[in-house]
Amino acid sequence: MPNQLYYGDNLDVMRRYIESESVDLVYLDPPFNSNATYNVLFAEKGENGTKSASQIKAFEDTWHWDQSAAKTYQETVESGGAVSKALQAFHTLLGPSNMMAYLAMMAPRLVELRRVMKPTASIYLHCDPTASHYLKLLMDAVFGPVNYQNEITWKRTTAHNDSNRYGANVDILLFYSKTEDFTFNATYRPYPKEYIARFRNQDPDGRLWADYDLSAKGLTGGGYEYEYKGCTSLWRCPPETMKIYDQENRLHFTKRGGIRLKRYLDDMRGIPLQALWEDIPPINSQAAERLGYPTQKPVALLERILNTSSNPGDVVLDPFCGCGTAVAAAQSLNRSWIGIDITHLAITLIKSRLFDSFGAAASYKVIGEPVSLPDAQALADSDQYQFQWWALGLVGARPAEQKKGSDKGIDGRLYFHDEAEGGKTKLIVFSVKAGHNLGSHFVRDLRAVIEREKAQVGVLISMSDPTQPMRSEAAEAGFYNSPGSGTSHPRLQILTISELLAGKKIDMPFGGQGNVTLKKAQKVKVQEGSQGALGL
Repeated sequence: MPNQLYYGDNLDVMRRYIESESVDLVYLDPPFNSNATYNVLFAEKGENGTKSASQIKAFEDTWHWDQSAAKTYQETVESGGAVSKALQAFHTLLGPSNMMAYLAMMAPRLVELRRVMKPTASIYLHCDPTASHYLKLLMDAVFGPVNYQNEITWKRTTAHNDSNRYGANVDILLFYSKTEDFTFNATYRPYPKEYIARFRNQDPDGRLWADYDLSAKGLTGGGYEYEYKGCTSLWRCPPETMKIYDQENRLHFTKRGGIRLKRYLDDMRGIPLQALWEDIPPINSQAAERLGYPTQKPVALLERILNTSSNPGDVVLDPFCGCGTAVAAAQSLNRSWIGIDITHLAITLIKSRLFDSFGAAASYKVIGEPVSLPDAQALADSDQYQFQWWALGLVGARPAEQKKGSDKGIDGRLYFHDEAEGGKTKLIVFSVKAGHNLGSHFVRDLRAVIEREKAQVGVLISMSDPTQPMRSEAAEAGFYNSPGSGTSHPRLQILTISELLAGKKIDMPFGGQGNVTLKKAQKVKVQEGSQGALGL
């Protein structure tokens, strides 16, 4: 199936678009009900070369018991079954609380996720200890306790200084299957150095081995007593197996006349992966893969899950895909994927990440974004900020920092380079207007912002066509002359939504190739036939 990236509420998207029993693996990292506000961080370099950071709110991880939560709770309860009973029990315990609102939101989504999963599919729910115990009971109700496989503990940070309690430095991954017949490719971790050091013996061909006892003496449960090449003992294996070992040069005849078994290091796959994952570090501030998204997870974490619980060609679904780590891992490991997110900021980040990492190799369809002027108007009418985020995404810009008074008159920013390496970072400022019957005073306001911010270019994105006075006012701003490209560009530009949907771009140096607004993701090579062993 073609890869699909959806903008919208994942509950609605799953119900409308995703067929039953069509998904092989689900990974979800939903908000944790932490009562926190998460910001996307943008590192940027000022004209003097110093680094600064700005941010925009990605989402508020805060849930409230309101009419919407009560309605969702009632609808799920009225559907009956184990999930209904679980929610009613939670309500008895928690009452009309924020946590109850969170669980009421999660319940119907988990039910839908089970519907879209194939019988051989698995699901990994990533959460933290504030809600994991409630979510585990909810998962039991949805999938059945018999399909619980593991509660995986991931050490997400090396240390955490929490007052009057132990440091909270772990996340939880709840691993369930849909049925008892599910995909699982055994995964192995490398042996520790001290274990490898035991393999001190070497065959003429260079293979390292250690010898192990073949005697069954002292063991309970029997053995095989016979003589082999002058050595009589109670052996662990029958004579037929002993002969095979000998033919394969796997017997070590000791100086004292004993026989021991050779175990070759290159035959050993590693230590079977356990439910404690402390070998995958989090994304720190210096990590090359860090994109600035607040809940970004390491690619290695998602690759481990995908390698273990799916095969090349399988379909992976992430219904809370954020900056798209699961999507990127699926693309890299030759899986098909479906990503869903409810913010256009996330959709823009994912599209940028896929382009930077995979280029044209990342083929996918975006569903739910406006594709016509009426679509854009409907989005603007329903949510002004989502409309702004979507419009800015069309031109490769990002929303302005959300601080009172700091970005007055600026809805977005785009940074670019058009000089030799080490040259100044240049700025384009944006004003996005969804209204109709705009006047030339909007152009004058943007021109004042250009002067105030010392920006090279300003762009007014408009839902409606500009009037002739607006065009004349824009022309009065003159041109920006690029020192690197030697080209001139209108200093104040007006682009309509219709023009952007038709593919028109900002008139800027080098056709926008110097855009450095979003941090570029690392180039990734698709791993053909990739599948799950992490051995030696």
